[in-house]
Amino acid sequence: MPVLIAFFLLALTLQAASAETIYVSNEQDNTISVIDGQSLSLAATIPVGRRPRGIGLSADRQKLYVAAGDDNRIDVVDLKTQKVEGSLPSGEDPELFVLHPDGRRLFVANENDNLVSVLDIPEKRIVSEVEVGVEPEGMGASPDGRIVVNTSETTSMLHVIDAASLELIDNILVDTRPRVAQISADSRQIWVSSELRGTVEVFDADTRESLAKIVFEVPGVPRELVQAVGIQLTADGSRAYVALGPANRVAEIDAKSFKVLRTYLVGQRVWHIALSPDDKRLYTANGNSSDVSVIDLAGQEVAKTIGVGRSPWGIMVAP
Repeated sequence: MPVLIAFFLLALTLQAASAETIYVSNEQDNTISVIDGQSLSLAATIPVGRRPRGIGLSADRQKLYVAAGDDNRIDVVDLKTQKVEGSLPSGEDPELFVLHPDGRRLFVANENDNLVSVLDIPEKRIVSEVEVGVEPEGMGASPDGRIVVNTSETTSMLHVIDAASLELIDNILVDTRPRVAQISADSRQIWVSSELRGTVEVFDADTRESLAKIVFEVPGVPRELVQAVGIQLTADGSRAYVALGPANRVAEIDAKSFKVLRTYLVGQRVWHIALSPDDKRLYTANGNSSDVSVIDLAGQEVAKTIGVGRSPWGIMVAP
């Protein structure tokens, strides 16, 4: 009886959680999978450009931007019709991008050009380019709008860009092959993942001094398979979550003490992750198992696995 009650309560939690929608870019299928957040089932599949990776919402939440790497463009998906309505220029081989808090500009990492392109969305044109290191990937913007950050994989650096002047104001050496950069909700910290070292380093956003370096270890998993990639920070600043790639785990971190609290076993080669708007769920894009894991953070368990397209890469949640 207790088991049945627990199962019933879990089902109620999953059903009542929210009406959010989850979007997943499938790198090999050239599609976006749409998952209904209430039923936790696949609701639609949207064809987009070739090799979709980074995805993000417009400021009004009516459009989905998709980096189509092999087409050198940003596709614009109308979320009502669930169709591509047009595209924006991006520079060569866009990978990740970030929408500036002004809602007008996209900062795009162009992997093959070693540039960050600054795209004016209403004007549909690139207004500036910032030279960064080799193979730029990770992009983050401070919520206060002051800075934008980028990681360069081969150069192993974090680059800090003044969002107003568009000048490169700092270059910081980080651990090998940095993938993702996230800035905390209070704009005070920059979190950077290192794929090959399996670490995350936290920097003061103003002084750029290192505050902590978090090293991940998973019992029974070879050290070289513990590869830190996607990062998500909660709005209240209490938790951080890090995807650990081929270790098939997501780590939960106390964002105040920088201690790893636990790990969750998810699908194969978890790459990017996304929090629900209420920070009660975490969704993971599992590239090698072609599915999404749904983590119930209150219950501290993986509640469901949802099949999507081939090689899911980017993931985001719309309220």
